[in-house]
Amino acid sequence: MNHFVDRLPPSHLPLRSESIRTIQVNIGLTCNLECSHCHVASSPRRMEQMDWGIMEEILRVAQAVDVETVDITGGAPEMNPNFREFISALRVQGRHVMVRTNLTILLEEGYRDLPHFFREKGVQLVASLPCYLAENVDNQRGDGVYQDSIEVLQHLNSIGYGIEPELRLDLVYNPTGFSLPPMQSDLESDYRQELRTRFGIEFTRLIAITNSPIGQFLGDLKKSGRLDEYHHLLSENFNPDTVDNLMCRHQISVNWNGFLFDCDFNLALRKPILEKNCTHISDFDDDLLNHREIYTDNHCLACTAGAGSSCGGVLVSKSDSIEVERNVP
Repeated sequence: MNHFVDRLPPSHLPLRSESIRTIQVNIGLTCNLECSHCHVASSPRRMEQMDWGIMEEILRVAQAVDVETVDITGGAPEMNPNFREFISALRVQGRHVMVRTNLTILLEEGYRDLPHFFREKGVQLVASLPCYLAENVDNQRGDGVYQDSIEVLQHLNSIGYGIEPELRLDLVYNPTGFSLPPMQSDLESDYRQELRTRFGIEFTRLIAITNSPIGQFLGDLKKSGRLDEYHHLLSENFNPDTVDNLMCRHQISVNWNGFLFDCDFNLALRKPILEKNCTHISDFDDDLLNHREIYTDNHCLACTAGAGSSCGGVLVSKSDSIEVERNVP
């Protein structure tokens, strides 16, 4: 049963997109890390990588539709051999480019010069740092990841990221357990105080993302027997004010071999868009996709609980959000 649909206001049945402002592109599943919260199950063992032909199709569509932003993710997207060329071509078009980085890849041989490349191209960085405490980060992402992340953040600060307004450095928080994130604005204040006091680190803003019950996190919920409890937590904290701003209503996601999805979570679940006449980037039709019906299921409750959640953080302001129950009973 789709409990998400049961929660939607009648005015939003079925849920439809409104416009495409962002193309989110997963350019490969290879990663130097293997994180417990990774919903696409990236790891050093994954070899899937987007080829240049698919990237050319994305460049064509971005130009035709005149999208505002291309959001590049992975895996560690930096490990795609066409990564730099793709960003350069997007910037020539005048697209705003976001790169979602795990930070640690920037310490590895062959990638250490990327911070200066990012600065030169004016790339916005969205960096995963699921907690400001070492123990929680290393538990999620592996021993030593926290210290490596701090080293990279300090280097990014040294070249202007998180300091100069045009060089955005956003950090991403994920809960470590079966709970909703704290209020994003309050958590951001805690991050600033801790990182500034202990390491002299500055950043642009914090993005708090609710863990979606898919991928390895879904496996952990099933293994612990808490999947129904987590679904109940999400459902009980459904906030109708989040629906207008759901990311699936304003973007489309492309996987490494060019197939289209409503969002990165549907991509991870291998649930493609419902529009059968336009399933691949090579068949992209703006008229068909702009007001398409969106595929939904119970995992969508994670995006509408409390203040909402998306790849860009909360969906409603603190004043608009409802009081939520944070933890699974």
